[in-house]
Order: sequence, then C-alpha cells, then structure tokens
Amino acid sequence: MKKLLLMAVFCFSLILLAACGSDDASGDGGDSGEDKLAKLKDKGTVTVGFANEKPYAYQEDGELKGAAVDIATAVFKEMGIDNVEGKLSDFGQLIPGLNAGKFDVITAGMAINPDRCENADFGEPEMMYGEGLIVQKGNPKDLHSYKDIAESGASVSIMSGATENEYVKHEGVKDDQIQPASDIPATFSAVESGRADATTGTEMTVKMALESSGNEKLEFVDDFEQPDIEGTPSYGAAAFHKNNDALREAYNEQLAKLKEDGTVKELLEANGFSAEGNSVPADITAEGVCSGEQY
Repeated sequence: MKKLLLMAVFCFSLILLAACGSDDASGDGGDSGEDKLAKLKDKGTVTVGFANEKPYAYQEDGELKGAAVDIATAVFKEMGIDNVEGKLSDFGQLIPGLNAGKFDVITAGMAINPDRCENADFGEPEMMYGEGLIVQKGNPKDLHSYKDIAESGASVSIMSGATENEYVKHEGVKDDQIQPASDIPATFSAVESGRADATTGTEMTVKMALESSGNEKLEFVDDFEQPDIEGTPSYGAAAFHKNNDALREAYNEQLAKLKEDGTVKELLEANGFSAEGNSVPADITAEGVCSGEQY
C-alpha cells in the first residue's frame, strides 16, 4: 500500500513539473549554450523580446522593425537562423522574461550596465547613444538638464526599468519627482496633460517618437545638457540568458564580422542613427562596461 502511495505521489509530481514548464517557443531559457544554439538552428527561428521603443525595436503594421532588430536579424541569418519572431514586453520585464524562458534573446537596444550584467549576459555593444528631454511647448519650466529638474522641483515621467531613472537621481532628482510609466506614449501623455513637467529617455527614442506622433503640444529640448555621469553615453546590445554562453559567443562572432564589413553602420543609418556618431568605439567591450571600467 505504501509503495502504491509513493508511486502515486511520484507520478503526480511529474505531472505538476510538466505543467510548470517554460512557455518559451524555442525551449527552456536555462538550456546550456550548446543546446540552445542547436535548438535554434534546428528550428530556424529565434524569439526575441522587445519593448516597442522606436527606433531600437518596435512593431509596425505587424512587422518587427528597428536598429536593434535589424542588426540581430542580420547576425542570426549569418548563424543559419533565418526567422526572427518578436515578443512584446514592458521594458522593465525584459530581463525577468528572458530568465523565465519567454524568449531567447533581448533585442531592444538595451543599455549595458553593471546591475543588469548580474542578471543577464550581454553581447558586444552594437550602438552608442545619449539622452534626450521632452517638455511642453515653449518649455515653461525652462528645463535644459537633469539638474534643472532637480533644482526646480519639476516632475518627470520615466519608463519603468529605464536607465534614466538612476541618471536623474544621480543629478539630484528626488523619488517623489519621478512618475513611472509603462512606455514612451504614456510618458508623453503625462507631460501633455500636465501631470508631469518633462519626460526623458534615450535621445533617438524620444526625438523620433515625438516626430512620429505629430504632437504639437510637446517639444524636444535641442540644447539639452548631457549628464556627466557613469553610464553616459550608453552602449546598447543584445542580452542573453546566463546559461547560454555558446549562443552568445556565436552571436558575437558574426556581429564582429558585420561590424567590420560596414553592415552594422548601414543598418544604424537606415534607422535614423548616425553611422559615425552612434557607432561603438572599437575599444569598448561588454566586459569593460559590465565591470564598470568603461561605464
């Protein structure tokens, strides 16, 4: 009787474990790098996490677009993986989603920083970018820097999980001045309605988002003063599960070739970036940024 009971418990446990498995289309995010790479090549499809942030990675008319997506697509094609499928996520949930196996790689132009490096492994940097500021038309609060926000007591709406949350705090902005938002349109809405005095994000993101929105009640601060702090400029890269070393190394190998032959610069320029101004200096590496030496 005891044996039957133990067998029943064992079988129930197996069923429960199966029910709790990953919902990742390409397999468990915790696969070893060799297993993950082999699975993706065999399937011919990779699932990438993105946060709908133009011009890095976004969906338009059902099509996945953006500089980070285009670069990743070119790299994966060289790796023998022709199909790239996107999975939309809030920016702050990209790394948790990666580690939960919801997608294989993050391709959102995510900035490498030491904190993020503790929870994900980044590929080599693909792009470099600064910060930007959006205010109401006429800039009624006369904001031209993060220090202006801090000193004036102005409120700022920032996308949850974005590096700008730490940047503004470093410049003296207090927690109660910061309003979290789920995405860029939500930050614009906060400023337009007067719930916030400004919003900030990476320069190309907020500038292009404003241009495409056609919103005449907001303006981009052209003379914004870039903060002189760690983490600026930012270096965007693809991010991988920490168990997927072989996948990341294979990605880096092909990425290096596309940097050398000029493909990466062409893809940056095709997405509104500067081929020169937004390209990563040759001596900047993911390891250097993660260690803090180049952060």
